[in-house]
Amino acid sequence: MRGQAGFWDVDECYARLSEAGDPLEKLNAVVPWEVFRKPLVKALKRSDGAKGGRPPYDPVLMFKILVLQALYSLSDDQAEFQIMDRRTFGRFLGLLDAGDRVPDAKTIWLFREHLTQAGAVENLFARFDKHLARAGYLAMGGQIVDATIVPAPKQPNTDAEKADIKAGKIPDEWKDKPAKLRQKDRDARWTVKFSKARAAEDGKPQQHDIAIPTFGYKNHAAIDRRHGFIRGWNVTSAAAYDGAQLRNALDKNNTSSTVWADTAYRSKKNEGWLENNGYVSDIHQKKPKGRPMSEATSRANGRRSKIRAFVEHVFAQQKSRMGLFIRSIGIARAMTKIGMANLAYNLTRFVWHERRTASA
Repeated sequence: MRGQAGFWDVDECYARLSEAGDPLEKLNAVVPWEVFRKPLVKALKRSDGAKGGRPPYDPVLMFKILVLQALYSLSDDQAEFQIMDRRTFGRFLGLLDAGDRVPDAKTIWLFREHLTQAGAVENLFARFDKHLARAGYLAMGGQIVDATIVPAPKQPNTDAEKADIKAGKIPDEWKDKPAKLRQKDRDARWTVKFSKARAAEDGKPQQHDIAIPTFGYKNHAAIDRRHGFIRGWNVTSAAAYDGAQLRNALDKNNTSSTVWADTAYRSKKNEGWLENNGYVSDIHQKKPKGRPMSEATSRANGRRSKIRAFVEHVFAQQKSRMGLFIRSIGIARAMTKIGMANLAYNLTRFVWHERRTASA
């Protein structure tokens, strides 16, 4: 029929997408998705179907939808629409025919909720980390630790409600309003992010430092210096102190004992813990109070900054390209969201390494 796309038209369309460098096709070609099946099946604990009903979607397909959401910052409704609308998404998921069932937003939400309740994201992350080791990407060269704030929707609460939340209590007026309570994030916190002004050029006025209030969570991560993969991570509220999360973010399997981090992580407690656990601290030195920093310390910090900057590249990709943002309620769901973002970053990093090795 005139105007109706035929088989060869669709085939040519996919060929042109491949020629244009479809990143999802590259991801599909390199990532062994079946390594995630066992932990997914264990977390979901689905029935054998003996009672009848519509068969569930393949867990690996659903997991790949969560990867799409992490890579492109998609809500559940947006994911449902984009899967139906974009040929690259359909090919990535293996949904090539018009008659293929596409999971709706509710199904996507339930799948992610089941993973959250099972605490499965950490296991999925660890499973891919084992694959990286088997593929030759051992955690090497020491590790770089840092944290970044992941924003969440601001909560318009009264001062009394904020005081109750900080005290770990449920405000009285919320107790009789379960619908309102479900929409209130009592785990996220406010913090102030400082932006230091650059030194003024000759003849120009000096700008002031900026303090930016931010509401949400923190992604504490450690990357290996050799390959740049995220190897350890933890999630807290945005108000949590970075230095207190050092031991929770570190990866114990790195072949080198050196640890790099900024001054927030330098304390007697952390230095003692690192030494007692076989690590070598190369953490930034703090400026002495009331005295200028020595030239030797300044040079040493400059050397550390060149190494430590690599972790900033990870967070920059998550925030700019992946648009990492928390839309859910509660720290358990935030951990699933941030954990998937960390895993998705490692997937794309793995593709980059594999293609670079192949071209060499």
